[in-house]
Amino acid sequence: MRKTISQSLLLGLIAAATPAYAIDNAVVTRIDAGHVAVEWKDADPVSVFVSSSPKADVRKAEVVAKADRSGRVVVPYATTDRRYFILRDHGDKSMLHVAERVLPLEQGSNFRDAGGYEGADGKHVAWGRIFRSGAMPLLTELDYTTLEKLKIMTIVDLRSTDERMIAPNMLDDRTGATFISNDYSLKGLMAGYGKGDGENAYRGMDTFLKPQLKQVFRSLLRDEGAVMYHCSAGQDRTGITTGLIYSALGVDRETILKDYHLSTELRRPQFEMPPLDPADWPGNPIVPYYVASMKKPGGPKAEPLFTPKGNSHLAQFFEMIDKDYGSVEAYLDKELGVGPQQIAQLRALYLE
Repeated sequence: MRKTISQSLLLGLIAAATPAYAIDNAVVTRIDAGHVAVEWKDADPVSVFVSSSPKADVRKAEVVAKADRSGRVVVPYATTDRRYFILRDHGDKSMLHVAERVLPLEQGSNFRDAGGYEGADGKHVAWGRIFRSGAMPLLTELDYTTLEKLKIMTIVDLRSTDERMIAPNMLDDRTGATFISNDYSLKGLMAGYGKGDGENAYRGMDTFLKPQLKQVFRSLLRDEGAVMYHCSAGQDRTGITTGLIYSALGVDRETILKDYHLSTELRRPQFEMPPLDPADWPGNPIVPYYVASMKKPGGPKAEPLFTPKGNSHLAQFFEMIDKDYGSVEAYLDKELGVGPQQIAQLRALYLE
């Protein structure tokens, strides 16, 4: 059974991230394996177009609905396809791009398109250019067929050597994408994680993850095609990475945090790690954790990304960055080499 994000949650998130465009609250919701619903709000009639290219304009796209006032159209759309919709307002002639955020994979976890949110200057993060995910060791042939159509050219694996050994990423072999990773031990990452009262769980990540974060931003700046990055759950290291990318693109922090917390609903931990026998992996520090989680009643579960006191882990990370560096922009410049010139370049490349 494929898990889909609830319509009410998506509508609320899009509403918070959308400026006062004539077309508002646009969202694509998966209905079943063969259909999606494209929904929006607008006082004027709206025409809907669809294309397999995220950069297609209405002149090259297929018409789905003409001058529609219902605010909802159902479109045939197989899970193995990737479609991008263009909504054109017949009043002010404005246009808005929208796509299915969560990839409907059979055995993937938390694989989604980073596009759609409002960034700097009222522009939106481009669809089909930046993808994020959890680990992918159990993808099916149908999943690979779906992902091959994304035309991902670079994959940055944020995981440690220990994690990559037991759950290798094969997507680059199937797609021909350039694969980038940095070798490090999970012991270093976990040294301070989860200690004390559970607050500030991401302390130190700003420096520990520098090699991986630099690789992601360098890949984006090279502009060689779609970029995809992931860790094991697609929520912590991937969440930090996404939060920094969105910050560079001018997405407001409230939207960044809401998007970060979608991971709790979108993760499917049963597909993030293959069955493990500890005897096969002596000395691997992460194996006991995964074996224990698999033995829990009901199997492994996604835990909410909040501290025992109810604070968002990512919100605390941003607070630490603001305190230690003055701002996210200052951190990006000092630690990752992403200064004003690079931020301007990123916005030119990934906002539309």
